[in-house]
Amino acid sequence: MAEIEKPDYEVIQSQENIEVRRYAAMIIAGVEVNGTRKDASSDGFRLLADYIFGNNTVQQDIAMTAPVQQKESTKIAMTVPVQQQSTGQDKTWQISFVMPQEYTMQSIPQPNNDKVKLIEIPAKTMAAITFRGSFSDKNISKYQMQLLNYIEANQLNASGLPGYAQYSPPWVPPFLRKTEIMFEIN
Repeated sequence: MAEIEKPDYEVIQSQENIEVRRYAAMIIAGVEVNGTRKDASSDGFRLLADYIFGNNTVQQDIAMTAPVQQKESTKIAMTVPVQQQSTGQDKTWQISFVMPQEYTMQSIPQPNNDKVKLIEIPAKTMAAITFRGSFSDKNISKYQMQLLNYIEANQLNASGLPGYAQYSPPWVPPFLRKTEIMFEIN
């Protein structure tokens, strides 16, 4: 995993396993998937892997990057933004891969699958907590609360829903897996 490209960022402040980072602009390939967090992650990964492994207009492989990102999705109805909160087990999630920095929106191969969208993300500031272990609801709850406490204690203004970044492939033992929870900071 060490040779896999990761997004560029500058650490603005840090404390133990929490950092406030300024990310450079990037391009992501993303899909929206319905289901539980776990099922959506798996289904979204397959769709995006299909794209980067050649199901694109030039049938070109695109280098794998890390992390795989997951965020509960918000919906936009026509031109009025409507934030929806899901009830029950089924939710809509955005799963995305960060594209290699060598590409621009003009040079990146276009996906053949219309479920895969290429999106240019402007530079932004994020608060992130890193942890090792499984991507379980228990760990997410524990570390997300730690991050929210840090954000509040440092008088930062978080916006939106949390994002999750997974850096490790599924065959890595859970105690070695690297995961991050992130909130955008205004």
